[in-house]
Amino acid sequence: MYQRRTLVASSVGLHARPAGLVAKTAAGQPAKVRIAKITAGVAGDPVDAASVLGLMTLGAAHGDEVELTAEGDAAQESVDALAELIAQDLDA
Repeated sequence: MYQRRTLVASSVGLHARPAGLVAKTAAGQPAKVRIAKITAGVAGDPVDAASVLGLMTLGAAHGDEVELTAEGDAAQESVDALAELIAQDLDA
């Protein structure tokens, strides 16, 4: 399993347009990626990163830390692609 943490850069967090962009990118990855919001240093329940509804239910706001995880041969490639996207301001 490969995991990576990153900060949410979008001013609206993972809501609406940013969630759609992340979900679309996740759906195109070779490995299934799960994402969880970090609270007090601990990862919450992960959701499928390819689900807009799942992403929105995380309640990840601007500046929150999230943890992405995946398994398999393409896990690192898939996680890194999403981590880099989330670390960008997707509202611009």
